[in-house]
Amino acid sequence: MSNTIRTSRAVTTLAALLAGALALAACGGGNDKTSGGGDSTGATETSTLALPKLNGTNLEVAAVWTGQEQKNFKQVLAEFEKRTGAKVTFVPAQDPIINFLGSKIAGGQPPDIALLPQPGAIKQAVQKGWAKPLSADTITEVQKNYSQGWQDIGKVDGKQYGVYYKAANKSLIWYNTKVFENAGAKEPKTWQDLLTAAQAVYDSGVTPFSIGGADGWTLTDWFENVYLSQAGPEKYDQLAQHKIKWTDPSVKQALTTLAQIWGKKGYIAGGASGALQTEFPASVTQTFTGGAQPKAAMVYEGDFVQVNIGETKAKVGTDAKVFPFPSVGSTAPVVSGGDAAVVFKDSKGAQALAKFLASPDAATIQAKLGGYLSPNKNVANSAYPNEVQRKIAQALIASGDDFRFDMSDQAPQAFGGTPGKGEWKDLQDFLQNPTDVAGTQAKLEKDAAAAYGSGS
Repeated sequence: MSNTIRTSRAVTTLAALLAGALALAACGGGNDKTSGGGDSTGATETSTLALPKLNGTNLEVAAVWTGQEQKNFKQVLAEFEKRTGAKVTFVPAQDPIINFLGSKIAGGQPPDIALLPQPGAIKQAVQKGWAKPLSADTITEVQKNYSQGWQDIGKVDGKQYGVYYKAANKSLIWYNTKVFENAGAKEPKTWQDLLTAAQAVYDSGVTPFSIGGADGWTLTDWFENVYLSQAGPEKYDQLAQHKIKWTDPSVKQALTTLAQIWGKKGYIAGGASGALQTEFPASVTQTFTGGAQPKAAMVYEGDFVQVNIGETKAKVGTDAKVFPFPSVGSTAPVVSGGDAAVVFKDSKGAQALAKFLASPDAATIQAKLGGYLSPNKNVANSAYPNEVQRKIAQALIASGDDFRFDMSDQAPQAFGGTPGKGEWKDLQDFLQNPTDVAGTQAKLEKDAAAAYGSGS
C-alpha cells in the first residue's frame, strides 16, 4: 500500500488530536516556556551524534526558503560548521526547484544538498539521475528518528533518498483575536460555521479573509483541505495519483464550495485582483497589523505562518490565535507538507550534513526559533517556543503515519509546483472567476493529463 494511502479513520483520528491540541493551546497562552511533555532532550549540548571532521570542505545547500525562515536555517548550518569545520553556503533557489537544479547541473555546479518541497520533485531528481541515495550511516539516523510513513515519503523504488527535515500542518486558519471579539465571532468547527463567522466579521466592518493569491500554492492548499474533507481520503488519493480525472463530480463539488468564499463580494482583502497581487508573507502580516482594523480578519495556512506573525507586534496565542480547518464533509481535513534534504553530490561532507539534518540536534535548533515543525519524533516537545506550537508538534508526532500529504506536492512539478502553470495558474484563474467551475475543471484536467503523461 502506498505511504500516502491511509484509512478514513486515521485522518479522523489526527483531526481530533489536532482539534484537542489547539483547544488546549488556546488556554495556555502564547509565550509559555514550560515543557510540553517531550520524551527526549534533543539538546545539542549533550549530543552523542558522531560527525566527521571536515576542515577545508566547502558545501552548498539549496532551498527556496526566504526571509526569517532562511535566517533560522542558517543557524542550523552554522552549528554543523562549528562541529565539523566545514564551510556551508546557502544557495537561494526558485520555484520550480527542479528547473533551478537542472540549470545548476547543466552548468556543472549542482549543490551538495537541496531541500525539495515535493515528493514528486524527489522522484524526478532520481529519474534524471541527479539524486544520490543516502549512505547507510545516514539511513540509520533516519530510521532512529522518523516514523515509517515519513521514511517512506523520502523513498523512490525502495531506496532512501530524502530526509524530511521540515514538516507542515497545512490545515489551520489563523485569526485576529480583536476582530473576532469585536464581531462576536466564534471559532468555527464546520464550513457553515466558517461562513457564519465570516459574515459576522464582514458586518463588523472588517474584510473576512486574506489570501496570498500571487503564490499559487496557497490556492492549491485551500482546494486540498476542502476536497479531502468533502470527498474523503480514498478519492483524495485517487486524484493525487490522477487515477480519477479533474472533471470528476467530486472536484466540481469542491470548487463550488470554495466559490462560496472566493466568489463572495467583500470577503477577500483587495478583492480577487488584490489577492492575486498579494504574496504569501504579506497575506499573513496584513491580518495582524492595524490593530482592530486590519486588512483582513483571517488567513488560512500552515503552522509556519508564526514566522510571519512574528514580524508584526501580534503575539501568537493572544493577539493571533488558530483553529483547525473546519469540516466541510463528515470529518475535518488534515493535510501535511514538508521539505526533504536530498544529496546531489555524493561525498563524505554531503552525507554528514544529511545525517545532521536527520538528527534531533539540527531540528531542535530551528524548533527553538519558532515557525518550524519537525517530523523527527526525538525532538523534545519543550524545544518549541510557545504552547500553540508545542501542541501542534505533539499532535503531529502522536499521529504517527496517520496523515495525507499535500496533493499538489505529490504531482509532477509541471502540474503541481510551477508558478504560472498547471494547477497553480488554473486556480489563480478560478479565484479571478469563481463562476467558471466547468471551465476550470477542463483546464485542470488538460494540464494534469499532460504533466502526468510526461512525468515532468
